[in-house]
This record gives sequence, C-alpha cells and structure tokens, in this order.
Amino acid sequence: MAAGSPLQLRPLGNTGLKLSSIGFGASPLGRVFGPVSEEEAIASVCEAFRLGINFFDTSPYYGATLSEKMLGKGLKALGVARDQYIVSTKCGRYQEGFDFSAERVTKSVDESLERLHLDYVDILLCHDIEFGSLDQIVNETIPALLKLKEAGKTRFIGLTGLPLGIFTYVLDRVPPGTIDVILSYCHYSINDSTLEGLLPYLKSKGVGVISASPLSMGLLTESGPPEWHPALPELKAACQSASAYCKEKGKNISKLAIQFSLSNKDISTILVGMNSVTQHLTSLRRFSEKKKA
Repeated sequence: MAAGSPLQLRPLGNTGLKLSSIGFGASPLGRVFGPVSEEEAIASVCEAFRLGINFFDTSPYYGATLSEKMLGKGLKALGVARDQYIVSTKCGRYQEGFDFSAERVTKSVDESLERLHLDYVDILLCHDIEFGSLDQIVNETIPALLKLKEAGKTRFIGLTGLPLGIFTYVLDRVPPGTIDVILSYCHYSINDSTLEGLLPYLKSKGVGVISASPLSMGLLTESGPPEWHPALPELKAACQSASAYCKEKGKNISKLAIQFSLSNKDISTILVGMNSVTQHLTSLRRFSEKKKA
C-alpha cells in the first residue's frame, strides 16, 4: 500500500483480508475493450499499486487467458513481497464455454497459477454460476474448491454472477463459513442499487462483498456503453441524459458513480477497469493533497 494513499482499507467478511476500497479489474488487460500492449498492461498494474491499490481481480475467461498472463507479468514487475497484494481469479467459465465439474475447476487453478506466476491465489471465485446448474455448484464444485483451499492453492473461495438470487440459493444450501466472499456486478451503482437489500443477509452469513462495474459496463460514462450492452433503450437514453446534465454542471458522471459506489462501507471493494482506476486515483490523490495544503 502506497504511503499517503487516499484509499481506505476495508475488511472482507471474516477472511481477515483488508482490501483497498477500489480494486483493479484486470479484464481490460485481456484486450476485452480494445488493444493494450504488454508495456501498458505492466505499467497500469505498477501505477495502480503505487496509487494504493492492493487488490487485483482476473479470470481465465478474460481475453482467453491473456488477462491472467498480463497481470502475472505486472505483479512480477512490482518486485514486492507476495503478502503486499491480494489476487483473485476465477474458474468455471472459459473461452470454450462453461465447465463447473470438479475435474475442470481443479485443473483450472493450476493453469491460472502458472499464468500468474504465483504459488497460490488469495481468492478463487466460481465464475457466473447462473450459467451452470446451481445444484452442481453446491454438490460438486464447492467441495472441489474446499479441497483446493485445504491444499493451499487458494486461501478463500467465493461465487460470482449477475442475478442476486443465485447467492441466497447457494448460501442457504451449504454450511455457514463455507463461502467466504461473493462478487456481484452492476447492482450497486447510481442506476441500480439492488445489492443493498442483500447486504444484511450476506453480513449475517459472514460473507465478504465485492462489487464490480460501478459504471454499469459503460452506461455511466460520457462516451456511453458499447453497442452490445444489454440495457433497454430507455435506460441507455436516461443515462446519456444524466451524463450530459453532469457535464453541463462541470462534473464527470463516471467520477460521481465511483464516489457513490464507494460510499457504502459494507462493500469491501469496488472493482474498476484499469483506465478508470488510474484516472480516478490520480484525481483522488490531487484532492487529498489540496486538503493537506
């Protein structure tokens, strides 16, 4: 953690981990949103760490394993002790499709560790579980993840997905303390804060919360969402109007959206793509330096 960083460290459920309140979403390193050179990828990881970020999230699915490879190179370039940063990756979703079988997720972790140049990950997340059988997740995938935890290949395990109901379905069917963390996306932002209603339940289960896509996959940006964005035309239009209104008032809607997402302390960290990370943190640091002056 960089000295004088404007970022808070927040506890993640019962894990004992303390995550920077903004985390580095590494999907852009897989060139998911456009070209990124290896030099840019490594530099963005180093800059994020310098600005106070200690949490980096990736997946073998992002850029067909490229994101993990680039993040691995970036982390190596930091040249710091392994306990200075926290890494999460995922299993079950791949370029070739979904496979939540015990055999595949077990093999998946070894492949990820090799790409990341790590002996272990801090968090292993079952990726977008709504696309599989939730009963398979409960009866086969989670027991396999627990074995990986026992083997020291991951310190903690969790789930990711879009519909909030998938989390309660699984958590109600496993012993307390089995699942350490959930990653939800697009449900705690200025256009959709439905995750808030689930927070007391997750807290009661001792489950840490990571929230991704505070910009709602591009809806809350001045440039607008990509063409493939699944939102209804009415919502896209409303977000575009809101963005124009903010600009009129001299404000950037993306910065406001990130500030809103950061405001809830029951969410340990919000994951932001690499460009937004460095832009937002640079402005945060300028703001904190002005206050000191």
